[in-house]
Amino acid sequence: MKIARFNEGRIGVIKNENIVDITSLVDLGIESWPPVASNQLIAAFDKYRPQIESYLTKAQAIPLSEVRLLTPVPWPNKVVAYPVNYHAHGKEMQADYRATNQGFFLKPSSSVSGPADAIVLPDLPGREIHHECELAIIIGRQARGIDRRDWQSYIFGYACLLDMVVRGKEERVIRKAYDTFCPVGPWLTTSDEVPDPSALEMKLWVNDELRQQANTRDLVLDIPGMITTAAAVMTLYPGDIIATGTPQGVGPVRDGDQIRIHIEQVGEMRLDVIAGNNGQTEVFDKPYEPQIIKQ
Repeated sequence: MKIARFNEGRIGVIKNENIVDITSLVDLGIESWPPVASNQLIAAFDKYRPQIESYLTKAQAIPLSEVRLLTPVPWPNKVVAYPVNYHAHGKEMQADYRATNQGFFLKPSSSVSGPADAIVLPDLPGREIHHECELAIIIGRQARGIDRRDWQSYIFGYACLLDMVVRGKEERVIRKAYDTFCPVGPWLTTSDEVPDPSALEMKLWVNDELRQQANTRDLVLDIPGMITTAAAVMTLYPGDIIATGTPQGVGPVRDGDQIRIHIEQVGEMRLDVIAGNNGQTEVFDKPYEPQIIKQ
């Protein structure tokens, strides 16, 4: 099942090139603040699934071309991101560590954006903003101190994710925390539709140029390891997002570019890149130096 948010936060299920609105069926208060209806649906999905499947057989569908898709989980409790999780990317970044011995960092939920949202570049003269193509793992139930053998039971689904970054030596989180620096979508593909997430092909283009191509089989810290590592340190909640790390081929994007990310069995997003007029801070006053380690 592919679960999406659209228009004013309504919840729907993708059916071919259409979407079926299930908002009234699940009745989770899409107008409430904070916007956690998706989290609630994920947490109680076993309860709702039979009703949803029955409803899909008779409900009227809306063409996808007539709606605006939003990010499927706009208010994750946390986004857990693993840096340098492909050996080839580690080499291109001149990094002497990997996710297996470095651990993870967190991105703020305010950085999450959707498949129809533009990536807004902060106004930072002398700095490059790079794309990073990643698989998003969406947690389905509360997890802490879990057994590695049970990793699949904690996954609700998967999505495409971009981990945008200001290149530099400064603290990683500030360079990755800008609004729109974590596009996730175009929907959540439930785990039963992705039987082997350890063998997914992913690609990223900037305009028509293929920049990144890899397979999740090449991850240094595998998906079970990422889930158990995070759950060893902190409690994971329904709707939390784990970003698996990016393969080699990262590079700069500029105003007017379009990024396309495709992950087999999961989905595809096309995102415009536009220049913003804020984001200045003294932290980034020093110009970018291309020869530095690009973390």
